[in-house]
Amino acid sequence: MPPDRKVERLRRVHRTDWMALLSGLLFIGVGIRYLIGPAPDPVIMIPVLIGGLGFAAFVAILAKALRH
Repeated sequence: MPPDRKVERLRRVHRTDWMALLSGLLFIGVGIRYLIGPAPDPVIMIPVLIGGLGFAAFVAILAKALRH
C-alpha cells in the first residue's frame, strides 16, 4: 500500500463520542423500561434520567481530558 493511501485511511478513524453513546443507551434503557411491565413512577424516572445524563457528560469530559 502506498504511503498516501495509508495516511488517508488513518484519517477516516473517528474517536468515540461517549456522550452520544451513553445518552443513547440511557434512552433505550428508559424506553424498554416503559415497554415492559407496569409503567414506572415519573418521580423516580426523572432523577434517573438526569443522573444518567450527568454521568454521560462526566465520562465524556474525562475522555476528552485524557485524549489531550
